[in-house]
Amino acid sequence: MFKYVLQIIVGFFILALSTFVTLYEGSAITDIPWEWRYSTPFSNLFNIEIMNGHDISQLDYFVYAAKYQPLFPVIMLISIFYILNVFGYYLIKHQPKWRLIYWGGISCIILLFNRSIFNSPTVGGRIFFWITLIIGFLSIAITVFVYLKKTKIMKLVDVN
Repeated sequence: MFKYVLQIIVGFFILALSTFVTLYEGSAITDIPWEWRYSTPFSNLFNIEIMNGHDISQLDYFVYAAKYQPLFPVIMLISIFYILNVFGYYLIKHQPKWRLIYWGGISCIILLFNRSIFNSPTVGGRIFFWITLIIGFLSIAITVFVYLKKTKIMKLVDVN
């Protein structure tokens, strides 16, 4: 149990650190008015009229940082994936059917997110596309591996 808790604590520490750096890097959008139209989807979603940089939603800071300075947003994404995997493995390590549902669900969510950033014109968007594609296929591979392992174990149990 301790090794799982330690891994989750380290994952959350890395997530928190990369989140703060991402927010700092993304706050540069407040000084770039010509980018407000293209990098503020959350402000537009919440119907916030942007008159100056302080009107921008802080969620848009993540979008701007991911588009133009993607290192720490990618670290955030990888740490979230790592935390979900460690947490999921610990909770459902004795429930093979739940493993399939859990990792299959993660795969679907990641690949849906991946689809939303397809054909991004920015370098950060392309990096996010490839990272999420790799993570999505890795999740699918884990799901298939768990399924094959489960069916192999079930066949061995049925033989005996």
